[in-house]
Amino acid sequence: MLLLLSFLSLFCFAVFSQSQGQASLSRSNDPNGRCVYSFTVVSPQESSCPGGNAKSEMDEVLTRLTLLEALVSRLTAREERGTAFGGVRHSEENLHEAYAQVTRERNQLQQDQKRLNAQVQKLQGTVAELNREAERLRQRPCEQTHTSGGTRHENRPLRDPVFHFENTSYQEMKAKVKELPASRLLPEGIQRASSPKLSSNISSGCGELLSVGEPVLHRKADAITGKYGVWLQDPDPQGPYYTNKTVWRIDSIGREIRQLFVYEDMDQFSKGFPMKVLVLPEPVESTGATVYRGSLYYQRRRSRTLLRYNLTSESLASRLDLPHAGFHGQHPYSWGGYTDIDLAADEQGLWVIYSTGKAKGAIVISQLDPASLEVRRSWETKIRKNSVGNAFMVCGRLYTVASYTTPNTTINYMFDTATSEGQAVAVPFVNKYRYNSMVDYNHAQRKLYAWDNFHMVTYDVRLGWAGKGRS
Repeated sequence: MLLLLSFLSLFCFAVFSQSQGQASLSRSNDPNGRCVYSFTVVSPQESSCPGGNAKSEMDEVLTRLTLLEALVSRLTAREERGTAFGGVRHSEENLHEAYAQVTRERNQLQQDQKRLNAQVQKLQGTVAELNREAERLRQRPCEQTHTSGGTRHENRPLRDPVFHFENTSYQEMKAKVKELPASRLLPEGIQRASSPKLSSNISSGCGELLSVGEPVLHRKADAITGKYGVWLQDPDPQGPYYTNKTVWRIDSIGREIRQLFVYEDMDQFSKGFPMKVLVLPEPVESTGATVYRGSLYYQRRRSRTLLRYNLTSESLASRLDLPHAGFHGQHPYSWGGYTDIDLAADEQGLWVIYSTGKAKGAIVISQLDPASLEVRRSWETKIRKNSVGNAFMVCGRLYTVASYTTPNTTINYMFDTATSEGQAVAVPFVNKYRYNSMVDYNHAQRKLYAWDNFHMVTYDVRLGWAGKGRS
């Protein structure tokens, strides 16, 4: 500061020295009352200041100051806005992230809604189809003839009714092909006897099963309801209306199986002309029914109840709950089909093949009273029911078929109720159509009746004693 003042003093002194005659010093008071000293030096170049005065200079300075203040204000405001914009930018990023999350959740909800709507539409379509099918069945007239006064009034022959089920999975087929070696079917210590034992109470002509012939085709079902079922002839018919030539058939696919088709003989059966259609009072479960001495014996659907339906009077004659019997998929044959209870008839009477919780799935055989269905006696075997494809009775002996689907399988086990002993056997058996759901024995015809994948077939059998070959 002192250096600046010194410089000014020297400058003023120099100017004053150069123009002594032209400089003047004046003193006056400013508007605030303070004393102000002023040096006046005459310009050697200009005689006057054109258009210039102190006021205009002051105005110019004020204008510059105003512009400077405006500039400073603008810069200050810009800095403040920059700080504020940083916070806004951060808030905008948070908002974008939240919006993206909401959008993803909305899209997921829309996809779930579409999927649920599709499922609802599918279920509605299924319900509508079932309602239409039920309505068609209700409106269908009963195709049967009536008997009165001991005389049968016959209409012209009827074709088998055909039902077109779009959904064929009315019964679960929990099937798994499983053939076991004969040695695994027997308990330890049981071996095949070197000479068979003859029962004292078996009928004339009985003996061991020596061989089974090739299947003979009699009829092929022409609708999906005929994939599996029951077909039989009565080995010992009773009454004036039906004979041992009469053929009985039940298609066992459906929810309420009640129709029993009656054919005059095998020829009419092969042509598909039933002479009568009976409507059973209770629905049938699976393929375990049999016909014996003028009655149809069958298991009531979804129960362990056995029913005897008199074919002459067309009415229920007796019923019985089979004690402790498994039913509806607890102990079926290996092909499934709710074949827990299987009724059979042979030279010695009426039988039922089943299992219980106590037997833990092993086959139990009970002989029944044909009139009352009371259990006369029972036997427990050592072979599991779900390990075999089917079973039947011949001369008081149980025989099991190893597989229901293998084309060349065997009858692999026999249990004799006369001796209460079981043993492995190996009698060849053919499943020609590879889905054998029913095998029953007719002792009058000396044949096996079977239902093999829409095909109704019979097998000739040969009985006798090992080494003697009596048939």
